[in-house]
Amino acid sequence: MSGMEIERKFLVKKGSDFKAQAYTHDRIKQGYICSGHGRTVRVRLRGDRAYLTIKGPSRDGGLSRYEFEKEIAVEEAEQLFVLCEPGVVDKTRYLVKSGSHTFEVDEFYGDNEGLVMAEVELSAPDEPFEKPDFIEEEVTGDRRYYNSHLRQNPYKLWGNV
Repeated sequence: MSGMEIERKFLVKKGSDFKAQAYTHDRIKQGYICSGHGRTVRVRLRGDRAYLTIKGPSRDGGLSRYEFEKEIAVEEAEQLFVLCEPGVVDKTRYLVKSGSHTFEVDEFYGDNEGLVMAEVELSAPDEPFEKPDFIEEEVTGDRRYYNSHLRQNPYKLWGNV
């Protein structure tokens, strides 16, 4: 997959029942081979599959960015983790249908324990979508919530958010 990624990102209400609404979930481990100046090269293990992803700088206040993603062998991903910058992002991703869209809800572990975010991918920046009841504040474009930032500046160090 490659092209423009358009997505909006939200915090999830504490104590919400998004897990009961999910139709599937996968554990995700991801590291960053490089990250800087808004560009990232990421390696990800998701369940029994692996991916190499390159993302360009954000545009439109963080709403869109170029993304190239290629599935790779799990063994290749394990080897690429050796090249990654320090710190990994560990989370479970739950998929929840809402209207005609699917929300990806990420529950983080380790140094980002306590953080739960949801994203929805859109085909246009102004595309309407149905918000599920567990959606709270929108954080689209807030760099603190980028996975590459969470690797370097984990949620546990933020204090009262």
